[in-house]
Amino acid sequence: METIDANEKIRMHLKSRLNDCRILTLNRHHHANGNLTSVSNSEEVPFDVKRTFYIYDVPGGAERGGHSHYTSQQFIIAISGSFDVTIDDGTDQFTYTLNRPYQGLLVVPGIWNRLHNFSSGSVCLVLNSHHFDEGDYVRDYEEFCRLKSLKQV
Repeated sequence: METIDANEKIRMHLKSRLNDCRILTLNRHHHANGNLTSVSNSEEVPFDVKRTFYIYDVPGGAERGGHSHYTSQQFIIAISGSFDVTIDDGTDQFTYTLNRPYQGLLVVPGIWNRLHNFSSGSVCLVLNSHHFDEGDYVRDYEEFCRLKSLKQV
């Protein structure tokens, strides 16, 4: 696994803003017997996928996410149903509704994200640029805001 020193992690966290995140539309291949969408490393998403997971059976009113990453990028897709993703750069917030399996939200490091308003039967697919590393997470919102307010490291 790539080792990044603490100051570099904080620098990466500091530089991100909401407009660094965006909706990406994937290629759709239409067929009479069903559509197909594919994702290839560093082509449809701007990173090599190292980890993939999906979230499902989310109880009504429950939220997921509630963290930021120092170095990991994520591509979040509503494979089925819909949900909202609220992103926050410590200054501004914006909420995206994801409800198309051929579109996803690119979330860069240093952006707080919260997934909520899951429809019944929804499935959230997340493609991640890094393997799981608990040390890459900022899970406390006050700590996130403190990190975003630092001037220079």
